[in-house]
Amino acid sequence: MTYTAIAVVAVLAALALDRWLARTLLTSSRTWWSAYGIIVVFQLLTNGWLTGRGIVRYDPDTILGSGHVTFVGDGRLAYAPVEDLAFGFALVLTTCVAWTWLGDRTGESDA
Repeated sequence: MTYTAIAVVAVLAALALDRWLARTLLTSSRTWWSAYGIIVVFQLLTNGWLTGRGIVRYDPDTILGSGHVTFVGDGRLAYAPVEDLAFGFALVLTTCVAWTWLGDRTGESDA
């Protein structure tokens, strides 16, 4: 399975967890998207630094685009493959869903 396919599955799984399994519905709130907007900036900075300097490398056969590292284009954004954005989204959403769901179950929720 390619990195691209795994990233798509991760995003779909995180959305299913949010919407139907845990029913936290974080992705339907402006608060979530505002927070994620801040997070994605730092994700791009970190991923860009790691991939732009060659610290992290990707097999070109498993990502969109080629193995050529460019700032924007050829399947990359801020040097990192676009799949990293999908994985980051899935990881952050899953963590926030778990945090919210556990908080609701223990009665420690702000909502």
